[in-house]
Amino acid sequence: MRLHDRYIFRELLTPLAYCLGGFTAFWIPLFFFTEMGTIQDKKLRLFDAVEYCVAGLPEFFILVFPILLLLALLYALTHHARHNEITALRAAGVSLWRLCAPYFVIGLVAAGTYFVMNELVVPRCNDWSDQILNRYVKKAGGPKSKTQFDKSSYNNPHARRIWQMEQFDSTTTMLHPDVSWTLPDGSWRKLTADHAVYTNHVWTFFDAQLFVQIGGHGDLVPSSVTNEIIAMPDFDETPKQMARSLKFSDATGLLKSRGADIPLSELWPYLHNNPDIPVQDRAKLFTKFHGRIAAPWTCLVVVFIAIPFSAAPGRRNLFFGVAGSIFICFAYFILQQVGLAMGANGYMPAWLAAWLPNIIFAALGIFLTLRIR
Repeated sequence: MRLHDRYIFRELLTPLAYCLGGFTAFWIPLFFFTEMGTIQDKKLRLFDAVEYCVAGLPEFFILVFPILLLLALLYALTHHARHNEITALRAAGVSLWRLCAPYFVIGLVAAGTYFVMNELVVPRCNDWSDQILNRYVKKAGGPKSKTQFDKSSYNNPHARRIWQMEQFDSTTTMLHPDVSWTLPDGSWRKLTADHAVYTNHVWTFFDAQLFVQIGGHGDLVPSSVTNEIIAMPDFDETPKQMARSLKFSDATGLLKSRGADIPLSELWPYLHNNPDIPVQDRAKLFTKFHGRIAAPWTCLVVVFIAIPFSAAPGRRNLFFGVAGSIFICFAYFILQQVGLAMGANGYMPAWLAAWLPNIIFAALGIFLTLRIR
């Protein structure tokens, strides 16, 4: 790593750290001010309230991190331009693209961090927040926990199996299951039991009875006696897969779940296992799917935007970076919302609707950078 690379890293990471610290210090009192009513209603104690605040930090981080990165980039580049440091490096034979290589590295690292936090950390912190809020005051009429479902059914269209259950604990246990499925020859099978347990990747049914269909259109007749233990290794449904589908019983429930914050680990299996989703809901879900993938790359796009806005030669006021970041964020947000709305309503392909702001702003940044002399 060259000397100027280390210098550029240091000069960017310093204002970025200040931005993160300043916005966090601003957000914490704002959080307690806006959530005080909820904290009181849920009868949270002091340490519970602090824990609730910590659980909300990752979601806040995801919301503001591209903005803070853009603000830090504009500040650092404007500072370099004011002191003619960029001009000096370019006069020494360092091209503008090579000079900005550390910024692209930080943009890629930030995009990876954004994706990991958005997919792994934020969903777990949302569940953590729900657990804290329900620690002393339970939801009226709600399930015992997010792992337990009552009077539910699960359809596996690929295996042509339908599960019905009195109670399902997604850790391993199911009460009063009733499973029916169709064989390749068109005949039916049905399995009922007092309870079922998932162990060693196999569903085992206790006090079970298997029914088979006699003839192509005959009635189902018992093929075994009751009080029998039946293991079904052919049943490839896992508790996690079933719980995910039961959590969102239909596309409407999925769309309403935490707004746009549906992890890909929940969204993709639902789309894969439910090919018959109505066209309108399918457009909305695929727009959300591509939006989850496109969002982390915003951290790299802001690098392309910041370079031409701040690296051009000439003296500028340091507050130019602040004003520039506000304008860019506002324009990006408007374009993002327009694209997502058009994709969700089927006026634009889902992938294009989600990637539209990134494509336009990255192309604009590259074009303006190439024009810098």
